[in-house]
Amino acid sequence: MISLNDYLYNGDTVLKILQKYSEDLRKISLEYHNPIDMVHCNFLLQLIDMLEHNDFLTSQSQRIRELYKLMAREYPFLAFTFRGRIKSLIRAEEKFNGYIVEHIYDYYKEHHEFPDVEDLKQKLSCFRDLIAYRIVLSIPQCHLKEGDNREEIELDYLYKIANILPAFLEERGFTVMVSEREGAKQSERLDKKLRPYFRDYIENPSSNGYRSLHITLYDNIARSYIEVQLRTKEMDDFAEIGAANHQGYEKRQEEERTRREEIPLGECIYYDEAYEREVKLHQLQLSEVDVNMFGAINNDLVNDGCGLFRGRLILPYEHLSRFQNDLID
Repeated sequence: MISLNDYLYNGDTVLKILQKYSEDLRKISLEYHNPIDMVHCNFLLQLIDMLEHNDFLTSQSQRIRELYKLMAREYPFLAFTFRGRIKSLIRAEEKFNGYIVEHIYDYYKEHHEFPDVEDLKQKLSCFRDLIAYRIVLSIPQCHLKEGDNREEIELDYLYKIANILPAFLEERGFTVMVSEREGAKQSERLDKKLRPYFRDYIENPSSNGYRSLHITLYDNIARSYIEVQLRTKEMDDFAEIGAANHQGYEKRQEEERTRREEIPLGECIYYDEAYEREVKLHQLQLSEVDVNMFGAINNDLVNDGCGLFRGRLILPYEHLSRFQNDLID
């Protein structure tokens, strides 16, 4: 069995690592008739395509920038940022193998048998956040009057933006995708006809308190899926440096994706290989890695200039509220 870890010590670029790893997975899939390795190979090819042919990102970011410009015109008193990133190679690999482990484990625990290959392949066809954009907004204190409820005011603006976002981006080459989360509670602020498209983690916070509003779109020009997240600054702080921060999120995912006790060793090759790859990634010492444009002192002090461990930045747009020293009449 091969794993991503096998390719991280030769000083190669991320693109070269992807090319070698995906090609070897393809060969092994054909040799051992392993269809999941072929799905894995094709998943990595999506990342390769983004890195090799990233001219589309210029077009994509420019079209999303039109939304930024609209918000700056319509809501000059708001402060907000637009951020975009391509998921890092390590995070993408963790997610792919983690999906296999989670799905097989949960299925086996419930049914006492393993899912068939087609069911597993279907589960692995849902990666739609390799490119993600985040909109974070805030209303500065200077624009609030005594007695104003800042959270409620910001939520009003967040959902106003959510209500115009689908049609605005569809006019610019995107198609809004129906959410697979059925039956979840959604805010009354959200236009009723748009509710099937949004995943409302504001009305349905995660168990760790994470709150955000998510929507998935397909870029017909770039031929890629993107995810757009909308948050207030308070939500973003909670997700980045609060109880829902990424380190804690990763720790919980690690626990979910390294469960072994229910699955007999050697009974399911797809589970065994994904489990081993996942464990190896969680044991990875970044300071020992030799990848071009990457450096680390330890697993916390990381300088990533290539998108190996941290997402590759697409765009940072920042709008600081106008009239920040003046009160609104």
